[in-house]
Amino acid sequence: MQELLDAISDPTRRAALAVLWNDQEHCVCELMARLGATQSRMSRHMKVLRDAGLVRDRRDAQWVRYRRNPELAPELVAVIEAVLVAEQMQKRESA
Repeated sequence: MQELLDAISDPTRRAALAVLWNDQEHCVCELMARLGATQSRMSRHMKVLRDAGLVRDRRDAQWVRYRRNPELAPELVAVIEAVLVAEQMQKRESA
């Protein structure tokens, strides 16, 4: 559980999860462009998410593509969704 909480504690990783949460695959280059991160930084963040079991990866030629882990327990899905929604609400209130 601590690994999961550590994984979602970082804003860049939460932003990556928000992008992946709609069940579409994205390569690191797409995530870099959307989140304004360097390749090495984004790859490091994705490794943390993968090691925590939140995302899956697959090699597609020279690219590594990531997607939400479809086998997450429903309780964990609910926690992640609550965190992502709360963050969006907080951003709107701050704007």
